[in-house]
Amino acid sequence: MQEIRLKARAKINLTLDVTGKQSNGYHIVQMIMQTISLYDDVYIKRIDKPIIRLKSNLDWLPTDEKNLAYKGARLLRDTFDIQEGIFIELNKKIPVAAGLAGGSADCAAVLVGINKLFHLGLSKKRLMELGVQLGADIPYCILQGTAVAEGIGEKLTPISEGCPFCYVLLAKPNISVSTASVYQKLHLNEIKQHPNTEQMLFQMKQKNIQEMGNLLCNVLETVTIPMYKEIALLKEKMMTLGAKGSVMSGSGPTVFGLFTDKLKAIEAGQIIKKKFGLRDVLVTKIWNKPQHKRRGF
Repeated sequence: MQEIRLKARAKINLTLDVTGKQSNGYHIVQMIMQTISLYDDVYIKRIDKPIIRLKSNLDWLPTDEKNLAYKGARLLRDTFDIQEGIFIELNKKIPVAAGLAGGSADCAAVLVGINKLFHLGLSKKRLMELGVQLGADIPYCILQGTAVAEGIGEKLTPISEGCPFCYVLLAKPNISVSTASVYQKLHLNEIKQHPNTEQMLFQMKQKNIQEMGNLLCNVLETVTIPMYKEIALLKEKMMTLGAKGSVMSGSGPTVFGLFTDKLKAIEAGQIIKKKFGLRDVLVTKIWNKPQHKRRGF
């Protein structure tokens, strides 16, 4: 095998709670993470020249060590003494710096792809252990599906029933949010509403999307909404346009809404794109790993 193509899928956070802080500065979280159908295309090829070369459809995206996909390739190349070169091409469709783990998903796909391409024989668990060295979301992006994430996000408990099928409207405000800055400004003692993880998992099992919508919760909104009112306005607008629930994903700024009706989701997206003048408004859906792919990527 000389080349491989993979789909690096985005994620949303159905819940995101911060329960404490470690002595090293990392925050302790508990969150329910969910893969969605939106993905970046990742193409990896073995090349003779002993270098890592990365190319992207976005001309402004870093293609060196500032890119997580590049870092993933370098980590495996150095750790396992891969002598050949590696060419990576990213066709980005996931909005960048959006709270959807696009960079982490690309890195996860590169780790999985190089493992297969160079016959390294690494287990999923080992890949996840390597991935967390580069970013807290990477182990989840290797796992995929529905999972409760704890610790700094690396302790993962897969939820076998998975999230019930529904449509997901994504709307990213035309702003950039620094994840580090959001966490730095978070005051744990001032958080009044925390997610109810157990109740969300129960309603998920019942396939009750209406109740799931009511339980969507992200404590990082206590930082981002005072800074960017548009996040609150987007949530409100999605609800008036038929979303069962709406919340910010990750550290933002993307807001998503859960819809049971595809046409309503599309119409809501069109209205929101026009009203708020947004570039990135997409309708996608919940993605749970098919049974035959449970062992693969």
